Amino acid sequence: MSQTEGRQQIATSVPRGLESEPDDPSPPRVVIGEVHPSVDAGRYDVKRVVGERVEVWATPFAEGHDRLRASLRFRAGSGAAWRETPLEPLRTGTWGGAFEVDSLGRWEYEIEAWIDAFATWREGLAKKSEAGLDVASELLEGAALIAAGAERAEAAEGEWLAGCAQRLRDTGEPDRVELALADGLAERMARHPDRGRSARAGPFGVRVERPRARSGAWYEFFPRSCAPEPGRHGSFRDCEARLAHAAAMGFDVVYLPPIHPIGSSYRKGPDNTPAAGTGDPGSPWAIGGPEGGHTAVHPELGTLEDFDRLVAAARELDLEIALDLAFQCSPDHPWVKHHPQWFRWRPDRTIQYAENPPKKYQDIYPIQFECDDWRALWQALLDVVLFWIGHGVTIFRVDNPHTKPFAFWEWLIARVHERHPETVFLSEAFTRPAVLQHLAKLGFSQSYTYFTWRNTKRELETYVSDLWSDPLRQYLRPNFFANTPDILPDYLQVGGRPAFQIRLLLAATLADSFGIYGPPFELCVADALPGSEEYRDSEKFEIRHWDLRKPGNIVDTVARVNEIRRAHAALTAGGPPRFCPVDNDEIIAYLRSTADGERDEVLLVVANLDPHHVQSGWLELPLDELGLDTTRPFQVEDLLGGARFLWHGSRNYVALDPRAMPGHVFHLRRWARTERDFDYYL
Repeated sequence: MSQTEGRQQIATSVPRGLESEPDDPSPPRVVIGEVHPSVDAGRYDVKRVVGERVEVWATPFAEGHDRLRASLRFRAGSGAAWRETPLEPLRTGTWGGAFEVDSLGRWEYEIEAWIDAFATWREGLAKKSEAGLDVASELLEGAALIAAGAERAEAAEGEWLAGCAQRLRDTGEPDRVELALADGLAERMARHPDRGRSARAGPFGVRVERPRARSGAWYEFFPRSCAPEPGRHGSFRDCEARLAHAAAMGFDVVYLPPIHPIGSSYRKGPDNTPAAGTGDPGSPWAIGGPEGGHTAVHPELGTLEDFDRLVAAARELDLEIALDLAFQCSPDHPWVKHHPQWFRWRPDRTIQYAENPPKKYQDIYPIQFECDDWRALWQALLDVVLFWIGHGVTIFRVDNPHTKPFAFWEWLIARVHERHPETVFLSEAFTRPAVLQHLAKLGFSQSYTYFTWRNTKRELETYVSDLWSDPLRQYLRPNFFANTPDILPDYLQVGGRPAFQIRLLLAATLADSFGIYGPPFELCVADALPGSEEYRDSEKFEIRHWDLRKPGNIVDTVARVNEIRRAHAALTAGGPPRFCPVDNDEIIAYLRSTADGERDEVLLVVANLDPHHVQSGWLELPLDELGLDTTRPFQVEDLLGGARFLWHGSRNYVALDPRAMPGHVFHLRRWARTERDFDYYL
């Protein structure tokens, strides 16, 4: 069953029409208004990871002044039994509750609300009794309610309630009002409510994934450039040393561009020139050759057995391998010969190659997803994903998903998650916001974003705040890649080594997931083709040899930032960044925090956005909200540099020299009661 099949409308309290049978019960009186969280009124799932809480609130209401009750029902999968927890009033008209998701897969939740007839009656009885009015009739009404409750209860409690109902009917029974208003009676009646005419909203879906779907540090490199000596094509065996380099820098995921055979027809030369010379390797995204297609590996990289060894080596280093999922073919791909119906043919009987005018990609044939044979095509593409899952890969970076049909992605991701709910999909969708967001709704675990082009303080604060706002944060998880093989941003081209450190710090602390394309990033490579964001001598079209310890590198900075991320959950599983005022637009500051019982953690990130000059200013902190005494000093420890500073009050001075270190990651401490040392972390 698809995610949307069988889903109820939100407003289940719509009155039935006159065509109903005369003895049908009347429709529910309760209306359930807005339910949070939900995406497009429940059409798409919200996202969580195992162990997270789903905090739910709704606005049930009815006409008049009757008392209401509401419940949050939830279950792990559509076939599981419902579990339930009460919704409690939070503020005027709003009720809230929560549940924890403790297993992978798709969960469901719904809201049920009803009139609490007994509580309404009890409240009215108390008012009339206090006013000295005759309540004989009210007691008989209550007896009827309690008797009905007795029928809904189990044997022992049912007998007890039935006895109470009989005593309320007995006019000779003393203290009938006291009995009716007793807390014990109210508690028992609350356990057996009349929900025969309750209203329901939902069910709503929750896609529960593993923690890597929410947070992680990604490192991209080209396997063919991993040979230890220049002039040789790298292999999977050579990649093992690069894995050690990534692990030493603290990354969690190693992402490899396509590892498949590369076509020779219309192969591109260096810097995307139209013709390749002898020995030019071509673009890895021109997938397919005589050796095979999407389930084969490039012969010069090795064999499938060598790849399996690489996956195992990564696992030993606490790394995961992510593969590029690029659904396109070179002219030499076996599918072109054996399944020509899967491609778009032009009137001159040639296949339409990929274009992005003025760019032309003669070495790539797009797939025709809506061809007459689309079912077989979609199944073949699903089989590609399942093949690599069978070889230990459960993370995929998906190339240009916005150029393929939405229905295909919704179908494919759902089918994969049915069998392998641990699979993570990263959407490389540099496209219109509505399209990027829709792909996230369809099931992509993470998404590339426009962070790469957000540089000023205002741009960053506005964009990040939008990403962390509802409803976007319920389904879109950003992955802040600081650079990619396609994108060397102007900021990095002109800012020198400090610019790379600044963007690293921002990417790694503003989002729970971030990534870099290395080694160019940690080596601060800034050489671009004139007037473009394209790397000169791009690895997309040629093999490069990298000196990983070239002077001027920021390897140690990358390692330290990742070490901080691993040690402090505020940066990977905390709340949204809270931006703090600084009286200098070249300095950005924000808090990241997480609650962990009595040891809540608060980090303060301060960064100089100007890679060329020293910048300083006065920063303001919300001390009251942080639980800090405004009359006493507190300590901030710079986790990047190790220095400690004693601050006083809400306004404190900061100065950052980009030639030294353009940022701080402060861990806030508070002054101990004894004033001899510093107490535990906030």
